[in-house]
Amino acid sequence: MTFAQQLKAEISRVAKRELRQEILALKKSNAQHRSQIAALKRRLATLEAALKRNQRQQQRATPEASTEAEEGAALRFRAPGFASLRKRLGLSAQEMGRLIGVTGQTIYAWEAGKSRPRASQLETIARVRKLGKREVAQLLG
Repeated sequence: MTFAQQLKAEISRVAKRELRQEILALKKSNAQHRSQIAALKRRLATLEAALKRNQRQQQRATPEASTEAEEGAALRFRAPGFASLRKRLGLSAQEMGRLIGVTGQTIYAWEAGKSRPRASQLETIARVRKLGKREVAQLLG
């Protein structure tokens, strides 16, 4: 065996030994990371379960609040329906505007479909829908 071959074999042996040490360290850190990930997944699952429990308990404790929130989300506006409400109550656009807190022009724009009421105005419109002619007359008088 020549000197060059012996040198090459020694370099190869030393390189393999160092690689083995590096690979062993990487395997250890990989195992630690996997166990940490598994622990975090378990913790996440328990926290999500606790959150669901708390949400269910909160819904059972305050059913009124959840139905109010659902009603607020379910409010819709239809221009023809709004116009028929105004006619049913026998109100002018100006009077309807006073009830809701907007101008008569705004009422005409809503009925024409040129604009839409804001969420707070939708709530007021929903309250007006529940009123009769006498109640409206008292409010306006």
